[in-house]
Amino acid sequence: MPKINFIDVHGETRTVEVEVGATVMEAAIRNAIPGVEAECGGACACATCHVYVDEAWIDAVGQAQPMEEDMLDFAFDIRPTSRLSCQIRMRDDLDGLVVRTPARQT
Repeated sequence: MPKINFIDVHGETRTVEVEVGATVMEAAIRNAIPGVEAECGGACACATCHVYVDEAWIDAVGQAQPMEEDMLDFAFDIRPTSRLSCQIRMRDDLDGLVVRTPARQT
């Protein structure tokens, strides 16, 4: 199974395994990753699963779709690498993905 490295605002890294096809948000919730609230449960209807994709992974993860971009307008401290973790589906080629959680959600 591929792994995701979640880095919190204090620099602590938590590495979790995730099934192919699951979202980064689902992995965060199942593993109680601090900083990912996911209030809408992955429906892309809020911005409380906002993360920063490490620059080395941004091309592999891909760009946000228009609906996600609209929801990111509600997130706090948006950056060029901001994504909603509910919209990133894990694949084998994302093994080792690094995402950072923001200081706060919306």
